[in-house]
Amino acid sequence: MILEATNDALRLDANFVDYTLVAIYFVFVIGIGLAARRQVSTSLDFFLSGRSLPAWVTGLAFISANLGAVEIMGMSANGAQIGMATMHYYWIGAIPAMLFLGVVMMPFYYGSKVRSVPEFMRRRFGTGAHLVNALSFALAQLLIAGVNLYLLATIVNVLLGWPLWISLIAAAAVVLTYTALGGLSAAIYNEVLQFFVIVAALLPLTIVGLHRVGGIDGLVDKVNNGPVDGMLSSWPGQNLTGFESPTASVIGIVLGLGFVLSFGYWTTNFVEVQRAMASNSMSAARRAPIIGSFPKMFIPFIIIIPGIIASVLAPEILALNEGKGDGSVQYNDALLILIRDLLPNGMLGVAIAGLMAAFMAGMAANISAFNTVFSYDLWQQYVKKDRPDGYYTRVGRIATIAATVVAIFTALLASGYSNLMDYLQTLFGFFNAPLFATFILGMFWKRMTATAGWAGLSSGTIAAIAVAVLSQDALGPLSIGAIDLSGQGASFVAAGAAFVVDIVVSVIVTLFTRPRVESELKGLVYSLTPKADRTDPNESSLPWYQRPVLLAGISLTMVVILNITFH
Repeated sequence: MILEATNDALRLDANFVDYTLVAIYFVFVIGIGLAARRQVSTSLDFFLSGRSLPAWVTGLAFISANLGAVEIMGMSANGAQIGMATMHYYWIGAIPAMLFLGVVMMPFYYGSKVRSVPEFMRRRFGTGAHLVNALSFALAQLLIAGVNLYLLATIVNVLLGWPLWISLIAAAAVVLTYTALGGLSAAIYNEVLQFFVIVAALLPLTIVGLHRVGGIDGLVDKVNNGPVDGMLSSWPGQNLTGFESPTASVIGIVLGLGFVLSFGYWTTNFVEVQRAMASNSMSAARRAPIIGSFPKMFIPFIIIIPGIIASVLAPEILALNEGKGDGSVQYNDALLILIRDLLPNGMLGVAIAGLMAAFMAGMAANISAFNTVFSYDLWQQYVKKDRPDGYYTRVGRIATIAATVVAIFTALLASGYSNLMDYLQTLFGFFNAPLFATFILGMFWKRMTATAGWAGLSSGTIAAIAVAVLSQDALGPLSIGAIDLSGQGASFVAAGAAFVVDIVVSVIVTLFTRPRVESELKGLVYSLTPKADRTDPNESSLPWYQRPVLLAGISLTMVVILNITFH
């Protein structure tokens, strides 16, 4: 549990040089927060950076916000446990949806001038669906922020040997400081910095690890002779889904992960969309997720590959794969073990700073999205309307403090999962999958009614929870094991159930309720929004490398090649 003493087996032999590098990084982090505070004069500045940032900044922040604790530790854990099938989270479960967001959906978010995804839901479906979405999103951010905070505290615990509860408070204080000071701008500029720090930490680790195992050929030989079969094959991905049938596994990956979970996360999750909405033009907002797709497709080579290397180099991980683990380490520790065993002092300091950067990026993204939705969509809409603009900025800062405190307690939940990707995908099945179903149906079907919006969203969420409860382990001790589903496969099925139930209920309810007047849906429904309102008027004059559709085509071609090459 989270209050246990430090695990001495993972203690890193850091020296003065390493501590100095980490300290310098923190000086920059707090400095960015102080600098960003001077740019905050309105609530729009605090919550959306005044919609003033260039595409390359919001594009890198878009990726860095997702490159948090769960991705770094969870994906490396999956790499150590199941191998190359983890690549599907990127090449199937991210890139296509990111491109769809940039090409199709960002014009609606940015063009309608909404301040959040739940606000778009309110304009399309009214207060019923809006309230369900805003409350579920806020809850999800508090839970996921707890995951990021727990892993950030783990790093402090490993580095300094502090008890985890002290590490939690210390780590939370740093994130709280710069997020409360500078709002979204502080979070975004720190995310850009953190992206480069993360790469500087993980790229050398990957290179050193490959050298230690004898290069790519040496890694292939060692993995093929290891205890886990099929670790170097990405398809049909049975190691990932847990399905015995290859056909069922492929269907689960393509539909469960690649469509429902992926599109639900990347196109409606305000944590990501908020970064693109901070862009300085519609074209820049469309390019943000597309620009982010290019580094996104290569990130697994410095996250998943180290996990696979750990499975053959680290005795503790090898023991786990052989079923001989003694409980002292988990798969989530794979990257820490590799850092401990491979990196010399100096590089160790960069690696520690990189991990802390990742965890702070993830948590700050959750907190900044939470404070926007809480302030605009809950407090302003349902509690205190028509107050001066500065009032809502103060509410946002208070919400930031409160969310950070709550995250300390939700970190307790995260500590109970040996593989945090299972926990995360379960949450996404609850919150993102039904939201995507409601959103996409409402955007392309003008007949869909407001009542159908909240009824479908609520029923889809309940369906996902029901599958998770009936599964073997999707909710840990809360799962009763009535159906033979476990791990990632249970998450995929839960998400699929949420999507199907949401669609079915929405269609049935729509047929028995009255639709809105079409004139009210301009800018909210695809067929009722003129093309001029969905495009940047200056886009035709932009150079080719700034045209969203062309960039998306290049990115899609590249990711198809990667899927074929590493099948």
